[in-house]
Amino acid sequence: MAKAWKFGDDIDTDVIIPARYLNQNTPEHLAAHCMEDADPNFAQEVKPGDVIIGGKNFGCGSSREHAPAAIKAAGVKAVIADSYARIFYRNALNIGMPILECPEAVRGIEAGDEVSVDLETGKIVNLTRNTEFEARPFPPFMQDLIKAGGLIPYVKGRREHA
Repeated sequence: MAKAWKFGDDIDTDVIIPARYLNQNTPEHLAAHCMEDADPNFAQEVKPGDVIIGGKNFGCGSSREHAPAAIKAAGVKAVIADSYARIFYRNALNIGMPILECPEAVRGIEAGDEVSVDLETGKIVNLTRNTEFEARPFPPFMQDLIKAGGLIPYVKGRREHA
């Protein structure tokens, strides 16, 4: 079970990790300030395995890779949104941050709801409201990339097994 943290449309990368905190690049530093401008308590209260629910155009704004890295470092299991800014989508996958598009889940999950997410099947269950949603899961090779921790570890692992 995971707690849902819900944010609206057009959450930009500066909301995810404000530029004033980009003077350090460690995962711990990024996690400590993740979503701070949207919810000052997020970084202190988020638990490993929790889920972020976003609206349309999640991760818009600058192309900073720090945004999905901050979310991942905070322990978030997945982000579920209506849609993503293209560069955020790519950056998230490059670092192995699971993201799903499922507008029905966004509409059917409220902040604080308990949810479960099966990344392999795309099944999202709102345990609080006893509802289920289906996101399109990633193909197996993309699931392997996410499990490996991102593009670089995935490629290195493939080279070692070649």
